[in-house]
Amino acid sequence: MKVNSRGDSQGHYNGSYQTLVLTFSFIFGLANLENRPNLRTSNLRFQLGAKQISDPNSRFDRERDISAGCQADLKTRTLGSIEREMGRLSIAVVVLLWSLPISILFNYIVPDAYMDEIFHLPQAQKYCNGDFRSWDPMITTLPGLYYLSLAYVGFIYPVMWFAGIASSYGELCTTLILRSMNCALAVICSLLFYCILRHMRPGVDERRATLCTLVVTLYPIHWFFTFLYYTDVASTAAVLAMYLASLKGSYWFSAVFGALAILVRQTNVVWLFFVASTGAISYAESLYEKDNIQYGDCTLSIERYTKFIVRGKSTGLKLRKRKVGGSMNTTTISPTGTYTPSSTSSSSCYGLLCEFWGISMKLWSFKWEVLVAYAPFLVLFAAFGTFVVWNGSLVVGAKEAHTASFHLVQLPYFGLVSAAAMAPVHFNLGQAVILYRAFQKDKFYYLVLGSLALAAGFLSVHFFSIAHPYLLADNRHYTFYIWRKVIHAHWLMKYLLVPLYVYSWFSIFNILGKSRKTIWVLLYFFSCAAVLVPAPLIEFRYYNIPFFFLVLHSPIDDSWKWFIMGIQFVIVNIFTIMMFLFRPFHWEHEQGTQRFLW
Repeated sequence: MKVNSRGDSQGHYNGSYQTLVLTFSFIFGLANLENRPNLRTSNLRFQLGAKQISDPNSRFDRERDISAGCQADLKTRTLGSIEREMGRLSIAVVVLLWSLPISILFNYIVPDAYMDEIFHLPQAQKYCNGDFRSWDPMITTLPGLYYLSLAYVGFIYPVMWFAGIASSYGELCTTLILRSMNCALAVICSLLFYCILRHMRPGVDERRATLCTLVVTLYPIHWFFTFLYYTDVASTAAVLAMYLASLKGSYWFSAVFGALAILVRQTNVVWLFFVASTGAISYAESLYEKDNIQYGDCTLSIERYTKFIVRGKSTGLKLRKRKVGGSMNTTTISPTGTYTPSSTSSSSCYGLLCEFWGISMKLWSFKWEVLVAYAPFLVLFAAFGTFVVWNGSLVVGAKEAHTASFHLVQLPYFGLVSAAAMAPVHFNLGQAVILYRAFQKDKFYYLVLGSLALAAGFLSVHFFSIAHPYLLADNRHYTFYIWRKVIHAHWLMKYLLVPLYVYSWFSIFNILGKSRKTIWVLLYFFSCAAVLVPAPLIEFRYYNIPFFFLVLHSPIDDSWKWFIMGIQFVIVNIFTIMMFLFRPFHWEHEQGTQRFLW
């Protein structure tokens, strides 16, 4: 059905327009939650001040001090709010300044659908014309991208209709317009990243937070697919929105964005689980914080232990009432899940068991509160499980070419690619010295761990390295050349790379361990494995979301490292866009122009 009149398209437009307005409003509402003043602190300050004004001889001086303090506090909050708004505005403007001109050039040189766009663009245009029954069997993902496209086109439709550019809704669903949606989503991604960074690390100044955000938006794989009608940018935006909502305690809205993320790409159910798990742990810890409980030394107070037994109806757990030893880690818990170890552990394995034990007790003690808060996530998991059983597979179409596999070497690939992208952080003398000192402190532990990691690496590259037919036959992707010219340049090469893989992951664990608990790091690692290992095809696009999580939780305080990373990303981006636009080639067995891409 094709809409041909303004009147017929009005109803179609209204629903999409309202959906996009509500979505954008909530995203910016989440961002602005941090600007609200702390009313509890302000009221407490006034109450304390009122108690102190009982002495009439000093009442005037104290009133003046209180007034001056309140004015200074209000001025500080106002300036901080202005700085945050200016930071967001500058980020949005900069991202638009580089994305719009390149998008125009991109569409001028490549006006027609390319690669996977030949499936996505016609499907989105069918949705724009009201045809929701037709489906291309080659599309593997759910229609979340096309629903977002409907909302985006509905958002710009009034301007186009008023200007007389388009008389119907369907006329706007051109290749240019649909591709431009990713430019808008790239801006949203940058704002979400900035808000998450400011929420988790409020001590970071605005300039550094802005620099970090702008550098990450230039991450080559994310940057390149901003200009094609693919699912990657939309998927990243939905996952970041889900994470930000969870961090701010808006669990229902977080689940809504989680549902959207799954509709865009099914594997995002793993990141839904990751966000729900880490959020549930932080939520239980925040409940315990009210009672000033500290679990890092495997101890609880006698009073709290009694309460725990009463709440848990006697679980048979025997908790120590005093410290096991002075060498254990004591942990200061924050609502965001960060921690600061006060001393190095003499037994890393025992420390991990202790941490897991403490978290388990907390979750069990507040199991009903956690279940109620995270009920929407449980509903989503049940719905997704039902879909997989009904569909018979995780993917929607082309099931034969996208069967799940045990591609274990994907994890080493991701570790090396991510560490290389953050080369100033991971591949420098200072980081190598830090890892060496960690080895010297607990030689036996790291010797065993390193041996196991090397053994796992050699086994994975030898037995669990899959050469997908698409990888071997499609010379348009850079992975084709990396596979042939690097990994398989010599039969020994894939084994020689194993120590580099192991170093990359050890460095990643070390960086994450500076700001995250061990449980969090393990959840991140297994989430990466759940997303990447079943994928038989090496696609660097699959690394985007885990890379964003990695950067968000890597405490990089050196601005020069960010600056060098930015230069590194710009060089790679210039190379890839020049190769794509200005170095086309042709196949003898197939008509059309071919281009290089990730």
